[in-house]
Amino acid sequence: MIEAISAITLGTHDMRRAVQFYRSLGFDIAHGDEASSFTSFRAGTGYLNLIAQPAQNRWSWWGRVIFYVVDVDALYDRALAAGWQPTTVPRDAEWGERYFHLTDLDGHELSFARPLRSSA
Repeated sequence: MIEAISAITLGTHDMRRAVQFYRSLGFDIAHGDEASSFTSFRAGTGYLNLIAQPAQNRWSWWGRVIFYVVDVDALYDRALAAGWQPTTVPRDAEWGERYFHLTDLDGHELSFARPLRSSA
């Protein structure tokens, strides 16, 4: 039986720029740095990894990674303060989460969410 996702690994064409992006959102580095070919960030009990890819390697829309955060609106404000342009504003979804989307500098779609508290 599958227990959990340990990590997700995303390609980047510019490790320095990608590391700066994720650090600006509050991700902490577990391994590597701006000069590494592989960098790993803590994401709760799992990891978000970045792997350097040659410029000729291109990707199209692949899906979305969803991170649960303590405060969706505070992270949205942090992203705006860092100069990023989220593709949505925070909103409550009919499936029971508050979320917003942000595309990283390599075109990977990220969602930051929090389950809504039940009123029952």
